[in-house]
Amino acid sequence: MHDRYLYLARHGEATPDESELTQAGRHQAQLLGRRLRAVPLTAVHHGPLPRAAQTARLVGEELGSVPLRASEAAGDYVPHVPERGTGAARFASLPAADRALGARLARQAVAEFTGPCEEGSAPRHDLVVTHAFLIAWLVCAAMDAPSWRWTTLNHGNAALTVIHYAPDRPASVLVYNDTSHLPHDLRWTGFPARLRTP
Repeated sequence: MHDRYLYLARHGEATPDESELTQAGRHQAQLLGRRLRAVPLTAVHHGPLPRAAQTARLVGEELGSVPLRASEAAGDYVPHVPERGTGAARFASLPAADRALGARLARQAVAEFTGPCEEGSAPRHDLVVTHAFLIAWLVCAAMDAPSWRWTTLNHGNAALTVIHYAPDRPASVLVYNDTSHLPHDLRWTGFPARLRTP
C-alpha cells in the first residue's frame, strides 16, 4: 500500500449557458496548471461536461505529458440528499432517479479516487477537475463528517483542495479551497457574494 495525494479543483468560470469557459475561466485554468507543474501527477481526471473537460485540457497543456481521463464519477451531480435539516429543502424536488444516480456516482468517485493505493512503488498524485458538489462530498468523507455536511461547503472556480490518504492513518485535508495561484480579481468567481471575504 502507498500514499495517495488527491488534488481536487473545480472547473474555471463558465459562461451563463455553461457550454464553455469564459476568458477569466480559461485564465484560471492556465494558472492552476502552472501551479501544479512541479507535482508528479499520474493523471488528470475530469467530468464529462464541457466546463470541466475544457479546464482539464487547459491544465494539461501546462503540465506536458500527463494523461487526461474523462470520468462520469467526476461529473456534476448531487451525491446525497439529506432527509431533513441543512440541505433537505434545497434538493427536495430532485427526482428519485437523479438521487439514485448521484448516490451511485458518489460511491464510484470514492472507490476510484480516494484511499491509499495498492499498485505502484511510490506515492500516487492524481488531479480531479470536477464540480463543487463532489469536492464538498469528498472533503466531508475524508473528515468523517455527517453525510448532510457537504451541503454547507462551497468551492471557488479553479480553487485547489488536496487530500492525503495513507495506509496507517485517517485521511488528512491538507489544503482546502486555495486560490493563492489566482490574482485577486479571479479568486471569488463561483462563490456566493455573502461568503466572500475582503
